[in-house]
Amino acid sequence: MNKRLFLHLFLFVLTFLSTVFAGALQVGVNILEEPEKIHKGLPFSLTLMSILLAHELSHYVASRKHKVKATLPYFIPAPTLIGTFGAFIKMKSPVTTRKALLDIGVSGPLAGFIISVAVSIIGLSFSKVVTIQEAKGAISLGDSLLFSTLSRLMLDYQPGSQDILLHPVAFAGWIGFFVTSLNLLPVGQLDGGHIAYALFGEKHAYFSKVLIPIMFLLGLLLWEGWAIWAVLLLILGLKHPPVFYSEVPLDGKRKFIGWLGFLIFFITFIPVPFRFS
Repeated sequence: MNKRLFLHLFLFVLTFLSTVFAGALQVGVNILEEPEKIHKGLPFSLTLMSILLAHELSHYVASRKHKVKATLPYFIPAPTLIGTFGAFIKMKSPVTTRKALLDIGVSGPLAGFIISVAVSIIGLSFSKVVTIQEAKGAISLGDSLLFSTLSRLMLDYQPGSQDILLHPVAFAGWIGFFVTSLNLLPVGQLDGGHIAYALFGEKHAYFSKVLIPIMFLLGLLLWEGWAIWAVLLLILGLKHPPVFYSEVPLDGKRKFIGWLGFLIFFITFIPVPFRFS
């Protein structure tokens, strides 16, 4: 096994373990006192890892299909509520056409989105409706249009007087939607930035110039995380590398898929992701 492959596998295993640990903590397991109950973190971990893996492998397969050199996914373990900072692949050669750029950019969010919808439906069927009083003191999760709709379809509850205690699988689905919306922001070299550049070319820059100030404003008014995310995007850079054969237009099918990506961003976007009840 070469060193590079070993690193990918090592980070994957570490992230699996850190998400199992996080999942066990979420259901009230004291790891130090009850290490034998660590398996209770598996539903959350396996679900979240499946979403992340589907997202990144779809990028990888699309890259290989268009003869763009790309690394296998790098998973990032972290001591956070969910046990990870996500995953990413790195493209190591230029993208030559807008068609290839759109396919690579949209493939990951689409795959992650499909898995997130499926696991959210499954997880919500195991979730519990509680009163607002019972939810006090807990972290309250914001709603996207899609997750809110799925919740109302799957559960009989009254928003405002009741809340939902999410099953770990449903929580992983919620995270999947959140991660999808973050990646689909049409800024810089995020997946949404790739899609915007494939659709609009150099006009892609206008999206960044408009959205970064809006994110700072949302950080001041709604959730400070948006301001932090805006700063990170500024550090990473807002410019997009040019595509060699940019004069070759997209076909109608790919234009539709690109706009579908932005629709998914709209229905998964969460203005205030986290707040304390």
